[in-house]
Amino acid sequence: MARTTDELRTVDGVAVAGDEAEQLEEIEGGSRWDVRDHPELITVPLTFVLFVGLWELLIPAFGVSKIIMVPPSAIVVAFGDLLRSPRFYDHLGVTVWETLAGYGIGVVVALVLGTLTTQFRLVEKTLYPYVVAFQAVPKTAIAPLFVIWFGFGLTSKIVIAALVAFFPMLVNVIEGLRSAEGDKIEMLRVVGASRWQIFRMVQLPNAMPFIFAGLDVGIVFALLGAIVGEFVGAQRGLGYLILQFQTNLDIASFMAVVVVLAVLGLLAHSLVQAIQHRVAFWARTETLKGA
Repeated sequence: MARTTDELRTVDGVAVAGDEAEQLEEIEGGSRWDVRDHPELITVPLTFVLFVGLWELLIPAFGVSKIIMVPPSAIVVAFGDLLRSPRFYDHLGVTVWETLAGYGIGVVVALVLGTLTTQFRLVEKTLYPYVVAFQAVPKTAIAPLFVIWFGFGLTSKIVIAALVAFFPMLVNVIEGLRSAEGDKIEMLRVVGASRWQIFRMVQLPNAMPFIFAGLDVGIVFALLGAIVGEFVGAQRGLGYLILQFQTNLDIASFMAVVVVLAVLGLLAHSLVQAIQHRVAFWARTETLKGA
């Protein structure tokens, strides 16, 4: 049935159907930005200001002791003291290195094992049950064991960070590769495509949203794993600083380090999102698997 003129829109001087015009605008980046489409630009900072303001007012109003909680103004002062302290950057560098090294190891191993699991049934039947069983073990519970095995240095923290990042990444890789459309795979097999061609042209592109979901949650988990390892036994790192401030009942400095960790997590999340938008712009991560 022919379209009426009201259903037509003009894109670059050419009349096209409304839904087709929207697709063209998205592909060409022609969608116009409107602040009304992004209410979070107002609600997010407003919520933060209200929360911090109430926090600042309620602490003195209720006479809360500074060994229990301090107002945000005290945390800001402590945060400034941290930034002016040379030893802080040493601790920060240690934690960042443990996180990135563990994350890299966990991601690479998860990608390899996840790919082998979906490509070879023997690997799935042999190894996957053990992987699932080990996933059920709380990593924080066995963290002291890794410190005993690998010592109080960086190695034990890197191993813990790698393990914590490994499992969500592995589950997302497997689920993503398995979710490829069977019809497309069968069609490629009919025309004589190899296993590698099917993997490269169908399974891997289809799995990219899942992989980036795993990368996103994995980087935050790796940071948590590094901190847990430092809690168990360390001489450097942000986790070590937290324990020091806790022992000294310095709640302001304690919370300042927590703010640093929150900022690191946000930066890591933003970096993964930016890479996703560049590498796999079609990926959508609304569905998060296997945390």
